[in-house]
Amino acid sequence: MSGGDKLDFEIRPNPAPVSAADRAALLANPGFGRVFTDHMVTVRYADGKGWYDARVEARGPIPMDPASAVLHYAQEIFEGLKAYRTADGGVTMFRPDANAARFVESAQRMAMPELPPEVFVDSLHKLIEIDREWIPTGEDGSLYLRPFMFASEVFLGVRPANEYLYMVIASPVGAYFTGGVKPVTVWVSPDYTRAAPGGTGAAKCGGNYATSLAAQAEAIEAGCDQVVFLDAVERRFVEELGGMNVFFVYDDDSVVTPPLNGTILPGITREAIMTLAGKAGHSVEERSVSFADWQADAASGRLREVFACGTAAVITPIGQVKFPDGEFLIGGGEPGRVSMSLRQQLVDIQRGKAADPHGWVRKVL
Repeated sequence: MSGGDKLDFEIRPNPAPVSAADRAALLANPGFGRVFTDHMVTVRYADGKGWYDARVEARGPIPMDPASAVLHYAQEIFEGLKAYRTADGGVTMFRPDANAARFVESAQRMAMPELPPEVFVDSLHKLIEIDREWIPTGEDGSLYLRPFMFASEVFLGVRPANEYLYMVIASPVGAYFTGGVKPVTVWVSPDYTRAAPGGTGAAKCGGNYATSLAAQAEAIEAGCDQVVFLDAVERRFVEELGGMNVFFVYDDDSVVTPPLNGTILPGITREAIMTLAGKAGHSVEERSVSFADWQADAASGRLREVFACGTAAVITPIGQVKFPDGEFLIGGGEPGRVSMSLRQQLVDIQRGKAADPHGWVRKVL
């Protein structure tokens, strides 16, 4: 690819796709991230050549040399979004253009080539079109799409690679919460931080998640579902969870979320929630919230709700907070009114059950 922002995808159908009966059995209870569709997208990049060799082909292993740069210097980025079935039998995506833009920003931070947003979105369309039968028909099911890119050059020098592979794989998923939305318990890490100013916190790269795993293990050991990170400079201010942004709802129905300052991932669900909350009449503010204030405001009753948000769960209420010196409840440990209202509004837009005045939903089929 040279010059333009369009690529022609070669379609190579899987010669041995999963049978309809076996697919139906897998879709009955797919879980999350364990079942995969028949195909994948691959697009290659080389310095001086640009993007080329765009394909939709049978999903399978990737041939990889042990000296591939990604294995040694971690040049890798990814995205996550979903495709949904609609009541009229169609298929939609939610804000793929926003994922495409963030993919460009992540590439810039990781010194990787920028994939044109048109190619990013087109690659999703192509994979959904060929694997549409893998989209669950249940009310809470969806097709999770995972675009990613990594340095494929065979070279051990410490510099940006000259060759990259962009791919998309897809995984049918069921309801994130079985039996209704349940508040989670979170652990405020006293030792670990997620990202520092000037680091990669605003990029969606695998390294950010790798560094959260020890803290997540600490959270699980403490009987919690997720870890909350404080800022790396003062160790005072709430930043985000291991893989989700966080919101606070106060007794005047105001909604607050930590500001994007280069250390927090600019969540696409986060941005949508801010828009919906503002439209619903809530005061919406981006400002720092200290852990001390979180604890004090929960104790006084001023803080009524806290929730996390992301692609997988949409909105997850936080009911209990634990830390080395104690624990406290938020809103009696039950899902909050504002949290659940915003969640329902967003899910209804994503699934075509409500009007979409913001132009977020993109029709695929």
